[in-house]
Amino acid sequence: MSNNVLEITGLNKWFGPVHALKNIEFSLRRGEVCALLGDNGAGKSTLIKLISGVETIEQGQVRINGHRLDIPNYGVKRARQLGIETVYQSGSLGEQQSVWRNLFLGRHLRNKLGFIDQKEERRQAAALLRKLDLRGVGADIDTPVNLLSGGERQGLAIGRAMLFDASVVILDEPTTALSLGEVDKVLRFIETLKEQQRACLLITHNMNDAFRVADRFVVMDRGHIVAEYHKSDMTQDALHKALLDAVGRGA
Repeated sequence: MSNNVLEITGLNKWFGPVHALKNIEFSLRRGEVCALLGDNGAGKSTLIKLISGVETIEQGQVRINGHRLDIPNYGVKRARQLGIETVYQSGSLGEQQSVWRNLFLGRHLRNKLGFIDQKEERRQAAALLRKLDLRGVGADIDTPVNLLSGGERQGLAIGRAMLFDASVVILDEPTTALSLGEVDKVLRFIETLKEQQRACLLITHNMNDAFRVADRFVVMDRGHIVAEYHKSDMTQDALHKALLDAVGRGA
């Protein structure tokens, strides 16, 4: 039985005449953090939008936990049902809503009468915050999200993925514009995902962050995957040089 939670073969994407993704072959294993690297316009964002159901897959095959996707019926809702959660840089949080309401936004728990089960949602929210070890204002489930720090917001968004038992968590530039202390907090959340045997696809421009948490590095350039490296095979300096060489060669 394959240990891959995500398998992509022959994936292509066009936007009008622009061939945005070209014959992508990619896989992600359980308990693995894979950093997706490359310059702006390399195709990273397009790839994660296809995986998360935001954009339509036009050509190719995708398997999640061994099951081949029904491409015509695949979208964000189906992706979540299959265990794919995406955390964007903004965190996709309701600024004026409380922490606990944000955790269940769009996926509320219901009681037997069909009403939102606020008591159970609050209980689960409090348990999750203890598990995440959020401190300060982020530790209070009634705190409005607009009072949370950047690291706490990212932690909350990652926690939401954990709450709904995601098998694949996609993180899009999760440490951008955060202080060093907040960056460390987010990276520890990522390490927690790995400890829980969840797969994580990390999109980042920060090589220090990538090298700390990732097991594997996949490099994209102009719609192609042009290189792949394993952390066990190189130092951070060697990875940086290899990345420059791979992008410099072009697709």
